[in-house]
Amino acid sequence: MARVGVLGAGTWGTALARMLALNGHETAMWSPRPRDIDALAKTHYHKHLEGVKIPETILLTKDAREACAEKDLIVFALPSVAIRQTAQTVKPYLRDGQILVSVAKGMEADTLLTMTGIINDVLEEGRQERFHYAALSGPTHAEEVARDLPSAIVAACREDLVARTVQDVFMNSSMRVYRSSDLLGVELCGALKNVIAIAAGACVGMGFGDNTRAALVTRGMAEIKRLGLKMGCRPETFDGLAGIGDMIVTSTSLHSRNMRAGMLVGQGMEPKKAVESIGMVVEGINALPAALELADRYQVELPITFAVDAVVNGGQDPRRVVLDLMMRDKKAEF
Repeated sequence: MARVGVLGAGTWGTALARMLALNGHETAMWSPRPRDIDALAKTHYHKHLEGVKIPETILLTKDAREACAEKDLIVFALPSVAIRQTAQTVKPYLRDGQILVSVAKGMEADTLLTMTGIINDVLEEGRQERFHYAALSGPTHAEEVARDLPSAIVAACREDLVARTVQDVFMNSSMRVYRSSDLLGVELCGALKNVIAIAAGACVGMGFGDNTRAALVTRGMAEIKRLGLKMGCRPETFDGLAGIGDMIVTSTSLHSRNMRAGMLVGQGMEPKKAVESIGMVVEGINALPAALELADRYQVELPITFAVDAVVNGGQDPRRVVLDLMMRDKKAEF
């Protein structure tokens, strides 16, 4: 049995805390928003996970120290924009040797750091302690994991022993966990596939067909892989669960906030209003600044990513942008 602290009480944090508790682990859950903990403590249900009861064995706490102290493993299950502040909040309560697992998907705009990079940047500044960093990523919507539907995910860490530990803690009969040493590649896929999912949703919103979405997802993965290889990531990462697997589910499922936001934009809604209509974080929009900066730094073409930016931040007509993509110079596929 492991002692686990889950930071974040959204749908993903709640689904994972439930799964960990049912796996027999001593599980505590904390949120930077106390009202989220109050709501769960009162009903033991999450408003966005209909019909899923939260085990009463989970310690629901508003005390960050209680969620982190003496834990073997800490799970960061928050929106990407909240990771740095949360790491600052819990920094005094963490101890040397803990495994810190990010399940957030994004990149920080000004530093270009991944989620584990942000946590490392905060926690190890001016301290002697050292932590083990891992990411858990793949085609796993919280709504389905919370219902124990068969799913698969990747535990990524540069240290194989740590990846094996994370694999052991999370794996059960409905969650198959694979290992990877390509931490950067897994996190890069998790961040940038959300941008492509916005484009896939926009294509649906504009009334385009399956051909369009299949082409978009395939070429979107190709441009993410081009960037990843320039950054030193392993090529097989992009062909696996964290890569094409997560891309497929995020670009085709109505559980996907990114795809749903894209659908609204494709139907003519302003991007800002589309995000407000979703009512939850749309990570693809948050990832755009870092994606554009990385493309410039590594001199890699990301035509679909730039097209999404042109619509979301440049106010361009989605149909015009699609036409521009279709009329790009002729190329070989590989």
